[in-house]
Amino acid sequence: MNSLKRHRGLWLLAAACWMGMLSPAVQGGIPGLEGSSFSLTAKPGHIYGGDGNAIHVWGYANQATGRMQYPGPTLILQQGATVSITLRNMLPVPCSIVFPGMEGVTASGGNAGLLAREAPPDNGATAVTYTFTAARPGTFVYHSGTQPDLQVDMGLVGAIIVRPTGFDMMMPRAYAHMDSMYDREFLFLLSEMHLQTHRLVEFGQMASVDTSKCFPNYWFINGRNAPDTMLEPAVPWMPAQPYNCLPMMHPGDKVLMRIIGGGRQSHPFHTHGNHMKVIAVDGRLLESTPGAGADLSQHRFTVASTPGQTVDTIFTWTGEGLGWDIYGHAPGDPLEPNEYAPDHGKPIPVVLPEPLALTFGGMYSGTPFLGTFGNLPPGQGTGNTDAEYVHMWHSHTEKELTNNDVFPGGLMTMLMIMPPWVPIAGH
Repeated sequence: MNSLKRHRGLWLLAAACWMGMLSPAVQGGIPGLEGSSFSLTAKPGHIYGGDGNAIHVWGYANQATGRMQYPGPTLILQQGATVSITLRNMLPVPCSIVFPGMEGVTASGGNAGLLAREAPPDNGATAVTYTFTAARPGTFVYHSGTQPDLQVDMGLVGAIIVRPTGFDMMMPRAYAHMDSMYDREFLFLLSEMHLQTHRLVEFGQMASVDTSKCFPNYWFINGRNAPDTMLEPAVPWMPAQPYNCLPMMHPGDKVLMRIIGGGRQSHPFHTHGNHMKVIAVDGRLLESTPGAGADLSQHRFTVASTPGQTVDTIFTWTGEGLGWDIYGHAPGDPLEPNEYAPDHGKPIPVVLPEPLALTFGGMYSGTPFLGTFGNLPPGQGTGNTDAEYVHMWHSHTEKELTNNDVFPGGLMTMLMIMPPWVPIAGH
């Protein structure tokens, strides 16, 4: 990772250009379609890579809007609900949907396929309806069960979130046990694409596609490459990529990370700033016996993100262990909410250099203290509007930090730790 570290300052500067356009007031939450009855259509379209390249894809569209998107609409269900999903097909080949982790799935209409009933390529005339009961809460994935080695890479994949019985937005839980309580939740659907495959499909040369020789050159979080991961959701110039990924929190918040291996390869997802506590895998709480809670949970700095697997983790951060007061408090000053009390009033253990001796990054507020601004040269600090702390979250495979070999980009985003007094809407 030495080359990455040498260039990290360049990445931060580039990210600042995009992050300067962001407004914390619009960030937060997991957007999606709520309910128990959904109508989807598989369609062709285009998305944009982080380098500006247009990529031909296949995606699931919400029939109500008719807009193809990558990944497909996130479906937000209630535990115990009987769910029906109708699929129509406007692609040149048959396609389908499978629902790993859902039991008792039945299907009607369409044609029999190897893994699931398929919608034929008839311009949407034939419908296939899949039905199941959302028996267990958790994080799940759905994707095409027809030639998935090709169709998942082309974009036919999405996320499912099942809320537990009695879910309360005022005290949200991912599962029935209190160990899964959280303050904020964010989706991390990790995937990849091989550009040459998409070009062959676009120009009708599917017979030339050899998925055994695919070598991805784009890597995504929620359908976007960095730095686009940090743009607002639903920006008009990326109509087929409505979901962003910009986790935001206050010190002490419990952040639920719903991580999905949405592609054909593993993507080791790494958090800077602190470890994450893995509480569930594949929609099952890591408990020794029913009702025990997440007593088998594990702390990880990196989640492997196996293809098709889902992992739920809890991340929190207070400044504990830094050895100095992150707010620059003096002894006797009042504590901020969730401030790490043992470090209250402790001075930073270094002598800060004079401003003329510093090279300023776009995310530096002028001081090392959360929520505090200092003197900055004109034009500096524009990517940090609230004197927040910023940590890069990214793939720990270095090649995945590029967009078609252009660094920085790929499977990365930033965690924004906001001062306690700055509101974060959507939670």
